[in-house]
Amino acid sequence: MSTTIAYSAVVFAAGISSALAADPTGDWRVADGVANIRVAQCNGSMWGVVAWEKTPGGRDANNPDPARQSRPTLGMPILIDMKKKPGAEAWEGQVYNAKDGQLYSSTITPTDADHLEIKGCVLGFLCGGETWTRVGPPIPSSPVNSMAKGTQKPIAPAPAPAPKAAAGHSSGTVAAAKPAPKPADPIGDICLLPDVARPR
Repeated sequence: MSTTIAYSAVVFAAGISSALAADPTGDWRVADGVANIRVAQCNGSMWGVVAWEKTPGGRDANNPDPARQSRPTLGMPILIDMKKKPGAEAWEGQVYNAKDGQLYSSTITPTDADHLEIKGCVLGFLCGGETWTRVGPPIPSSPVNSMAKGTQKPIAPAPAPAPKAAAGHSSGTVAAAKPAPKPADPIGDICLLPDVARPR
């Protein structure tokens, strides 16, 4: 009996690991650590946008379109309209390289629960790639194929400062310091961003 339970637990754990490994959604730290990319399923495709920058305030300065060179890199799509590859745990589409302002044919493949392999090619050759590391859990699907409603709790307002005791009097207790509220997520549901939500 105990052997059967132990075996079942191993099979169950392996199934969970396999399911996570096949899920490319969530937040991923790029190889050089300068940004996190949030990947979610939007309108039946995988999309990835810049969700965090090590150096805030970046601009898409190398975009060949002068009108877009001033757009913020925070919230900018990096993985574009990626479709599931038949018979494989991989998605194919385009990747935008902000370093040269170019789009490349790309494939993303979860290699395990915590690593996502990105490969991009120019005209079918000159291929390169890197591996991203998971920093956020998979993003559940919702009616709009995006982050499930209610997964992000609203930020509570900062508590009012405690009144000071009158001079010469002591309450006998010291108020415990409350942690500062977590900063709001500036990106949130990537499927609602204009560059992702607009029809193609």
